[in-house]
Amino acid sequence: MLPGAVIGWDMSAALALGDALGVPPLVMAELLPVIEAVMVAKLNEQMERPNG
Repeated sequence: MLPGAVIGWDMSAALALGDALGVPPLVMAELLPVIEAVMVAKLNEQMERPNG
């Protein structure tokens, strides 16, 4: 945890959500790290803007 910044997702929750949606584990293992990296960067970028 870092105040004022997003550092990552709860991967257990993300994997559980993928499982509940029927996404194969291999697909989640390939895609989640890439998706997480982009989302974290974009969220932090947005939080740095004056209008948030």
